[in-house]
Amino acid sequence: MSLYAASVPQLTKMLKGLSACIDKAVAHATAKGFDPAVFTTARLAPDQYPLTRQVQAACDAAKFAAARLTGKTAPSHPDTETTIPELKARIDSVVEYLAGFSEKDFEGAKDRMISLPFFQGKAITSADYLNEMALPNFYFHVTTAYAILRHNGVDLGKRDFIGSLNLKDA
Repeated sequence: MSLYAASVPQLTKMLKGLSACIDKAVAHATAKGFDPAVFTTARLAPDQYPLTRQVQAACDAAKFAAARLTGKTAPSHPDTETTIPELKARIDSVVEYLAGFSEKDFEGAKDRMISLPFFQGKAITSADYLNEMALPNFYFHVTTAYAILRHNGVDLGKRDFIGSLNLKDA
């Protein structure tokens, strides 16, 4: 499987799923008669990021994965989102960014060494970066955002998290 196939389609799918989970949270709040904005500051534990930061971090993980694997510069997002519509716009922006990548952008990526700003003087192969850092970090934040919403009563299940599958006739 190419690095493109292992990253961009799945990152995109999961971000769209996260956006759909946020839509369900808004519908839940509306049905229960409370302001959906309360979800933005909800967290699972006092020392964990709230939903807003989980969404920002998931978006960052996705855009940086694609950018680092292809040697491109990721767009800047200053983490100023405070509302549900702003969070959804952030997700949409990153999904749009990911849509600009193709297999061709990933040519030569498997031989690229990636230096991360928080591991100064060290580098990691692109495949190891994707599998050991980028995807686990991305899933951590998407999963935590899902768990925050679920913990706060939003009717979400595994299908909401996993999303659609490319099923074929047997």
